[in-house]
Amino acid sequence: MMQILQPPSWARPKGFSNGIAVKGGKTVYIAGQVGYNGQGVFEAKDFAGQFRQTLANILAVLAEAAGRPEHLVRLTWYVLDKQEYLGALNGVGAAYRELIGKHYPCMAVVQVSGLVEDAARLEIEATAVIPD
Repeated sequence: MMQILQPPSWARPKGFSNGIAVKGGKTVYIAGQVGYNGQGVFEAKDFAGQFRQTLANILAVLAEAAGRPEHLVRLTWYVLDKQEYLGALNGVGAAYRELIGKHYPCMAVVQVSGLVEDAARLEIEATAVIPD
């Protein structure tokens, strides 16, 4: 159902896919999620901790459509501070591998000047395709 699109002459990307083609299935669009829990409380103040909660939130919404991590086809990250993101990559990678595994959807990381939630360090929106 999912085909990773990798031009043969390109270097293989690390931690994401350049493109994914999907045939059939139900498309799920997940609104921007931040690192607070289901009651709207930020338990983590650091980037990696908020990232872990943000991914958990995405997966919780996806599960409502009977989706799993391997159904994710796109993640768009909005981060407040590029250097904070880069400094947290070890913790981000550990959380990613724990929650999603070795599935790497298309991704973009964008630095923004602000987020609606003042305590948020990042926000991620997602798209998934669940097989028929």
